[in-house]
Amino acid sequence: MHIILNGDSVETKDEITVAELLQQLGISRERVAVELNADIIPKADYDKHLLSDGDKIEIVHFVGGG
Repeated sequence: MHIILNGDSVETKDEITVAELLQQLGISRERVAVELNADIIPKADYDKHLLSDGDKIEIVHFVGGG
């Protein structure tokens, strides 16, 4: 299955959730926002939201500063 992740074409296994994608990428869900096909996915839905072929995903990391 192919998805577009932050503008890059990426191949993933079938039946992957948003949570599994974040885990594969080594990204903690606490400080990110995930946009899927122009919709923000609530963190509560990361474990149950399955990705589909051709999905466009944007992952935004939050950073602190001072």
